[in-house]
Amino acid sequence: MAKKNLTIAIPHEVLMSKIREVCGGKVMLDRDLAALYGVETRVLKQAVRRNLDRFPEDFMFEMDKEEFQSWRSQSVMSKEDRKGLRYAPFCFTEQGVAMLSSILNSPTAIQVNIQIMRLFTKMRQLISSHQEFFKQLEEIRSSVRGHDDQLQIIFEYLKQFEAIKQQELDQQNRQKIGYKRGD
Repeated sequence: MAKKNLTIAIPHEVLMSKIREVCGGKVMLDRDLAALYGVETRVLKQAVRRNLDRFPEDFMFEMDKEEFQSWRSQSVMSKEDRKGLRYAPFCFTEQGVAMLSSILNSPTAIQVNIQIMRLFTKMRQLISSHQEFFKQLEEIRSSVRGHDDQLQIIFEYLKQFEAIKQQELDQQNRQKIGYKRGD
């Protein structure tokens, strides 16, 4: 029997909005991933707890109480958004999200996971291309730093040249005075 090819398309903007900065790194929270995968947060957490050996600290961590309180106070959420936020969320790094696909083996989870992995890859490519741009910009900035005085001198010469040209033009266009012969 042939498997149905399930394709789920989640806009990149939606996925990007679920990637958050926590503890200096890009992560996705358990509740956001659970919503994307179409499972309850408690089911996702339970599956992770049953497979904790698959999730070292660089794959997934749980916010401590101070981080959680700080994060809750910083994020603007409606009362509906706060529902279910009594406990500190699990924060999954890119590798942790990839590992989730091995424990949540539903077709939806697999398809969503593929999209998330592609998005993380695009983000890395964007960052690396921007880093090259910033490196080139810094090289230009450092090469121009010594030219400030030289540019100032050039601008002064240009002002003097402009003043001389304006004076010559005024001299040519001035009204002549004196006796005019009528020959």
